[in-house]
Amino acid sequence: MHGRPRKAPKPEDEAASSAKAQKLRALQTQFFSFHHNKIYTKEAVELSAKLLEINPESYTAWNYRKLAVEHYLNLPDCNPDSIKSVLDDELRVVENALRQNFKSYGAWHHRKWVLSKGHSSIDNELRLLDKFQKADSRNFHAWNYRRFVAESMKRSEQDELKYTEDMIYANFSNYSAWHNRSVLLSALFDKKAEGFLLKEKVLPEEYEFIHQAIFTDPDDQSGWFYHLWLLDQTVTTDSPLLASSWPGHGSDVLLVGDRCYNGSAFSPFSALHSDSGSFPIVLYFNQPVRGVNSSTVTVECGFNKNEDLLWKPLSASNSQTARVWVAHLKVSSSDLHSTVEVSVGHTKGIISTRGFEYSHPSMLSFKVHVQPMERDSSQVSVAESISLREENFKVYGKQSEESIIDSFDQLIIKNGHETTASNWRFEALAKEIECFRELLSLVDCKIGKLTLARLLKAYDAMSYPFANKLVHSEEVLELYSDLMKLDRTHYQFYKDERSIVLLQKVTSSKGSLLQHCFQYKDSVSSAICGPICLRLNNLSLSRMGAFEKLLWVQMLDLSHNELQSIEGLEAMQLLSCLSLRNNKLRSLTALEPLRKLKLLRILDISYNQIGDHSIDTTRYVCSSPLSHSVGSELNRDETVTSDVALINNWEAFYIFKDFNLNQLDIVGNTIADEKFKSVLVKIMPKLKQLDGKLLD
Repeated sequence: MHGRPRKAPKPEDEAASSAKAQKLRALQTQFFSFHHNKIYTKEAVELSAKLLEINPESYTAWNYRKLAVEHYLNLPDCNPDSIKSVLDDELRVVENALRQNFKSYGAWHHRKWVLSKGHSSIDNELRLLDKFQKADSRNFHAWNYRRFVAESMKRSEQDELKYTEDMIYANFSNYSAWHNRSVLLSALFDKKAEGFLLKEKVLPEEYEFIHQAIFTDPDDQSGWFYHLWLLDQTVTTDSPLLASSWPGHGSDVLLVGDRCYNGSAFSPFSALHSDSGSFPIVLYFNQPVRGVNSSTVTVECGFNKNEDLLWKPLSASNSQTARVWVAHLKVSSSDLHSTVEVSVGHTKGIISTRGFEYSHPSMLSFKVHVQPMERDSSQVSVAESISLREENFKVYGKQSEESIIDSFDQLIIKNGHETTASNWRFEALAKEIECFRELLSLVDCKIGKLTLARLLKAYDAMSYPFANKLVHSEEVLELYSDLMKLDRTHYQFYKDERSIVLLQKVTSSKGSLLQHCFQYKDSVSSAICGPICLRLNNLSLSRMGAFEKLLWVQMLDLSHNELQSIEGLEAMQLLSCLSLRNNKLRSLTALEPLRKLKLLRILDISYNQIGDHSIDTTRYVCSSPLSHSVGSELNRDETVTSDVALINNWEAFYIFKDFNLNQLDIVGNTIADEKFKSVLVKIMPKLKQLDGKLLD
């Protein structure tokens, strides 16, 4: 364990171990007999104590002792003295067990249970903890128990904060002490205790404190984790903010029944094809929130009532808390022109996962123009037949380019409701950046480079709304590239972080984003409102991000990257055409975010790795398959069918059953044999084209 080679046991050690096991089995046999027969005599209870002294991890024995205690406390002749005697015996048993293993979960839990009865003195607990923490000052069980004891004694957070400081000075590698310090400070900040009301007075002092540990031994990780917590406290706003929305404030939305025709004066960013007579309103917050509904978000327009709108969270876990919320606004064909006003947070109820209210009410206003169209039989709808290949795109001409640049002003690419960052935050980050640049000039430290990259990203994120560019993006990209070479063990993590920074750079300005905007060559050449294809192909992306700046995208080319996950793509509610060709998607369940894209008509997932791996690791983000949402909302009656092919491909059925695709490319995946393709045709009867071939 922990990199130590396993040694062969000596004969005498094997003999001692065998004798101990035999004694333990005999004790367990007798103990289980007492337990099953609910025998709580003095002899039986003492036997459980012997068992726990040998094996403190016997949860059944601890539970038995709880039952025995309850039995004694409910006897008719029980009095305060006998109660104290019984509970003191329990504390002694726990202490003996902890001497054998002071990291026993069951023992620490049992001690809490005894003290929660309220008949035992708690004054001795801190002295006992001092003994255990001298044996192992980083024992997180003892620190967790200390928090329980301090709360029971009504000991102030300030006193406990001083204790953590003493323990850190004794050993700055004490991760548990640093963690406890963050817990205490968080509590003091939340309750706005005296002296902790303003973070700008506390956090700079904490930065100075942590520097002593980091600069003494840059290779020790304990201080770095605390520094990461400090950085989060510096940059994270308590109250959630509305980061972006679609439609954007002040924009003109054109809804067309089929396609745009010549002479339209509308922007390609706000023209939307809609068969259903509705369009999505998307709200993107800077942190997950709950409580978005018709009470907290009011929509006023001529063709719809606010109470008819159903707001839905878009999250991978299907929870009621999400960054992205969407509602679909129905449009009446009789109202060809209307103004829509969306009021967010003027009524309380939108709350972050940390319990903070949305306190920056926002108002969005945009115009909607309905243009019903008859299908032009001489032309094929762009939404029905598209091939996102290199030869099918062309750059915009100067005139069209100017129109596109002008239309950017109507998009909420940066946070339209950003509050001015406090000067102390900029000063704190600038000082930390200078500090860690100095450190890296002295030592080559991997975690130092990672911290500097995080600091630079945080500084750019705060300054971006005002500077309109990311000043340090190139330096951050270089830092992550260096880390990918220096630390191969965490290569994928650095790769993912680098991908997000690259996308933030691409979407940070009109000019940089325009370089990736192309016109599909088969669209009507003079129709300004022909859809823009955002081409983020061949960028070596392994993770997606910057979604708050991409809500307007209808055509997206992510081909020839290294994506293993597309989590977050569900925020792009306008997507009708998506290419994921030549990536590293390993399973069908990796496509789950696409189930929430109701306008998606064309999908290319060819030449991925779907079917290569016998175990779908996408489903097991945690140790239990129950933790993943795939199939969790599936109605079992839907899968009851005599079709064996569908039964054997239930994941494909679950993923594709809600799709309304016209065109799908899946060639080049191991799973894509003729039998599987026939299954897809059954699941999606509206599919017209599969792997470039028209279906009958």
